[in-house]
Amino acid sequence: MKGSAYLYFISFIATIGGLMFGFDVGIISGAIPFIQPYFGWDELQLGWGVSSILVGCILGAFGVGSLTERYGRKKLLIIVALFFAVSCTGMALARNQTFFISFRVLGGLAVGAVSVLSPMYVAEVAPPKIRGTLITAYQLAITMGILISYLVNFSLHEVDNNWRWMFATGLLPSVLFFTGLFFIPESPRWLVRAGFREKAMAVLENIGGTEFARTEFPEIESSLADSGGKAGFRILFTRRYRKVIFLGLLLSVFVQITGINTVVDYAPKILMTAGLEIRNALLQTSLIGLVNFVFTFLAIWLIDRLGRKTFYTVGSAGMATTLICIAAAFHFQMNPVFTTVCIMAFIAFFASCIGPAFWTLVAEMFPNRIRGQAVALASFTQWVFNFLVVLLFPYMLDAIGGSVTFIFLAAMSVIQLLIARFYIKETKGKTLEEIERLWT
Repeated sequence: MKGSAYLYFISFIATIGGLMFGFDVGIISGAIPFIQPYFGWDELQLGWGVSSILVGCILGAFGVGSLTERYGRKKLLIIVALFFAVSCTGMALARNQTFFISFRVLGGLAVGAVSVLSPMYVAEVAPPKIRGTLITAYQLAITMGILISYLVNFSLHEVDNNWRWMFATGLLPSVLFFTGLFFIPESPRWLVRAGFREKAMAVLENIGGTEFARTEFPEIESSLADSGGKAGFRILFTRRYRKVIFLGLLLSVFVQITGINTVVDYAPKILMTAGLEIRNALLQTSLIGLVNFVFTFLAIWLIDRLGRKTFYTVGSAGMATTLICIAAAFHFQMNPVFTTVCIMAFIAFFASCIGPAFWTLVAEMFPNRIRGQAVALASFTQWVFNFLVVLLFPYMLDAIGGSVTFIFLAAMSVIQLLIARFYIKETKGKTLEEIERLWT
């Protein structure tokens, strides 16, 4: 297999990691009404039970940066797939909260690592003209994983020991991911850096043909030679890279504190707070997951046409508007259907704009020399803020109410809009080496 078919195949395998990412993050939402009474959790304990996966995500994202530079992308992805399988099995069998949370943290290690490895791998194998589309397919896989988890939750809500079966279903995609990884090559850019020039040339030829390989190979070598070989973590904050690192960290903070994972993780709880009974809350959560999935196709179609900056600007404005509407729905105690529609609109703007643009920019904006460590730092940062948001959201919803909580998230979306307007540079259609020259 060579050419476009080969490229799409290896990208598909890598993006199954995104599906597991979405499944592991989303499956807890429907399990909450059943796990909370089983373990006897109060609201703060519930926040910890849900957000404990993010402790693993933080550690996984931070630790994988140096490991991927040393051992490559493929080997670590295989280990990550094993972690997914073990964690799903462990949570399904848990008899006490310590056991459950331990395996949830293990699953978090896998999610954090794959959030670095999968988009990075796709960015490093994809030609410039379709790189945004292929990385957006990773975001599509995340939304598919979330949608599958919501559908599983709804279909099992009346089954005995339903929350155990909810987690157990994650074993199937984990095995598919693990098996597929043995059929993909190592990243050509990592192979060049590690000194395997002939293997890197062969991978580039298989992806884009001889002419593509002859053009791309010298560019990769030149960028690595110019940057002086291997990089330590401290080099990220030198003057040469400070500007791009600062922007990456800003994007990583605001992609979380604008509230996407409050909806993904707590959609049934939000809807039940707005007045829906559990069955309808789970059903409407499934519809929210469907919107999340469908609108990501819009990003796949447009991201390499309109560009990353346009996506960030439109998405931030739309999210701010819909969050204000959700706040109004809580303040005026409006019909829960209106709240659901507003949440769907919020999800649509994130899925079609911010989610794909964020993961695309993070995967492509950093120079070759520091990409492993820089993507890991950005992913680590967004997981830290993801953890804080998910941990505190149930408490804030209970203590200060839905209207104030969602007004705060709307304000964060406005700040994200300003960052997009004044700091993001357009990267569509550029090679990774050309993008590097934009910043350095």
